[in-house]
Amino acid sequence: MNETAAAVHGSRARRRATDGVVLIDKPPGITSHSVVRAVRRLFEAGKAGHTGTLDPLATGLLPVCLGEATKFSHFLLEAEKTYRASIRLGITTTTGDLEGSVVERKLVAVEKSDVDATLKRFVGAIRQVPPMYSAIKHEGQRLYQLARAGQVVPRTPRDLFISQLTLVSLCGEELTVSVTCSKGTYVRVLAEDIGRDLGCGGCLSALRREAVGEFNLMRGSVTLAQLESMPYAEKKTVLLPVDALVGALPSLDLDAGEAQRLMQGRSVERAEVLFAGTACAYGPGREFLGVVEVRSPGILVPRRLKSQAQSA
Repeated sequence: MNETAAAVHGSRARRRATDGVVLIDKPPGITSHSVVRAVRRLFEAGKAGHTGTLDPLATGLLPVCLGEATKFSHFLLEAEKTYRASIRLGITTTTGDLEGSVVERKLVAVEKSDVDATLKRFVGAIRQVPPMYSAIKHEGQRLYQLARAGQVVPRTPRDLFISQLTLVSLCGEELTVSVTCSKGTYVRVLAEDIGRDLGCGGCLSALRREAVGEFNLMRGSVTLAQLESMPYAEKKTVLLPVDALVGALPSLDLDAGEAQRLMQGRSVERAEVLFAGTACAYGPGREFLGVVEVRSPGILVPRRLKSQAQSA
């Protein structure tokens, strides 16, 4: 059964009440949306979504949210991401990676000290112009659609933050770096900028995402092939709970009456809560209820709640 037929078959299958997060080690050559469709089919879930697209070229960590977890996926969209990126020095392409046509070739005469100096210049607050081959819209059209038609349009630079950028290896024309960056960073553009700063040009040759916020590729991730081979009961064991998406937030425990009030969409007063901001709310038995906004002085206002949560 091909991917399209499998997706159709999955859409007609019996649905299960499946809520949680699956950490997928995405293979190369397929889209993030294809991964989401496959995971949804394998879990027979009603709803599914991801927490940040990986290009078909890229591999690595793709957290897929199922059921109630889709309500909280946007919290992870804001998280930092860590990548291992390989840059082919001496080559500039139309797309910023090896899948594009070569625009220019230059001799590579780069030392480790040159790379170290260049990488330091990209750590911290930077501005980045989004590439033409991206899904950003310009006057209602995706930039990649315009690029395929041979058009180049002005793009507004974005303010980003690179918290870590280190050299992994330099072997001839292949430079590999580790980068931890803010939401919205195009590593393809970073690869081009690094090559330009080194004076020889460069493009992305491989990209692997290793971490998204608190999630790490080395802890609990599975491949689609592994997931496909598991019986349903075993699949459930790799499903992380919904509140794993908001694990970095402070948590508040509510009694039965407070939980019921919150689930009815009403605010809860907790004078002893001295901070303001976003927090997770839990009912009796540490049942995750959802996310609240804490407003001074100690007022908990519902922000995003699980529809299936039951207060005692």
